[in-house]
Amino acid sequence: MKIIKSAAVVMAIFLVTGCFGDTFITKSPEKDQAARPQAKSRKTTAVYYDFEDILVPMELKIVKDRTVVISTPGFTSGIITLKGRVERRSLFNFFNTNMQKDNWNVISQIKSPGTTIMVFQKASRTSVITIRDEQIYTYVEIGVAPTISGSAGAGSSGFSESNITE
Repeated sequence: MKIIKSAAVVMAIFLVTGCFGDTFITKSPEKDQAARPQAKSRKTTAVYYDFEDILVPMELKIVKDRTVVISTPGFTSGIITLKGRVERRSLFNFFNTNMQKDNWNVISQIKSPGTTIMVFQKASRTSVITIRDEQIYTYVEIGVAPTISGSAGAGSSGFSESNITE
């Protein structure tokens, strides 16, 4: 009799705690389906590095010796170089979509067999994204600089080839 009471107590504990298995305890499918999309949406697939409004896929890693970023109060500019094993077309689609979501205007896009160049602009700055296929990795360079405006015109920097010496 003690054995039957002990077995009944153990079974009651399993039933109450849910440790008995899915054979006897059924879970509501609505709860499982509702929880799954939330878990997937929490997975981070892209990050913002030094430029707070340029999203970068997590598959790309920064190449430190080819990256220069200068931050001043209220402005960050420079070039971030990244590399990863990602298809150039996928990167083009990613940057084209996400730059526009971050309120960048598309100025120009140039595609060649091994390189893609994308130019975006905001009111006070311009960004150039270069995507280059190499043997093992795809390299991405993201350059951000202030937009030059003033009496010389929006497209003129005040420099000409005669000002640059080799």
